[in-house]
Amino acid sequence: MSAQTTAHATATAPLALTCGEPAGIGPDLCLMVAQHESPLPLVCIGDRGLLADRARMLGLDCRFVDYVPGTPVAAGAGTLTVLHMPLAEPPVAGKTDVRNARAVLATLDRAVDGCLSGEFSAMVTAPVHKAVICDAGVPFSGHTEYIAARCGGARPLMLLVAGSLRVALATTHLPLRAVPDAIDGPLLDAVLDRLARDLARRFGLASPRIAVCGLN
Repeated sequence: MSAQTTAHATATAPLALTCGEPAGIGPDLCLMVAQHESPLPLVCIGDRGLLADRARMLGLDCRFVDYVPGTPVAAGAGTLTVLHMPLAEPPVAGKTDVRNARAVLATLDRAVDGCLSGEFSAMVTAPVHKAVICDAGVPFSGHTEYIAARCGGARPLMLLVAGSLRVALATTHLPLRAVPDAIDGPLLDAVLDRLARDLARRFGLASPRIAVCGLN
């Protein structure tokens, strides 16, 4: 899963969790998350019927609660608050259906809109199938670029976090042979400036030590 945050939300605003590709692992991950006590309120955005069917397939006992904006979000292990957004066609696990691609994008749009308005504090995305979305006639290279475009086209910065290590990517979703031509001084300056600023603001690192991995 990947996450995006917003500066407009209140501390008590719930996280938005999108289901991702309905034929894939995304719904399963959402249900697995619901099996554990969460320190933050969580709203799962997706098809409620899909989640219920997948819970039965996995043998998971999960209580589903409808999301009502502006009211406290139900919490507790085994409970999942759902913002229902229906799919176009009943999904089959392991078999993608291009007819559901736009419904998948609609869950992303709803999560982004909620983050921008302050309704949600951040969004977490389950995996999607890029080829299926492209086959539906929507150019899609990944969550990062799609969300950036929905937010007004600001340069996105993908950050991978593992323990004390943070890795920022200067380029994303490019064939390896295209990477050398995509990297230049202005790009690296922009990425490093953004990284240093956000490490201080969002991670509390007043003087972050940043190393740049050379392509050669």
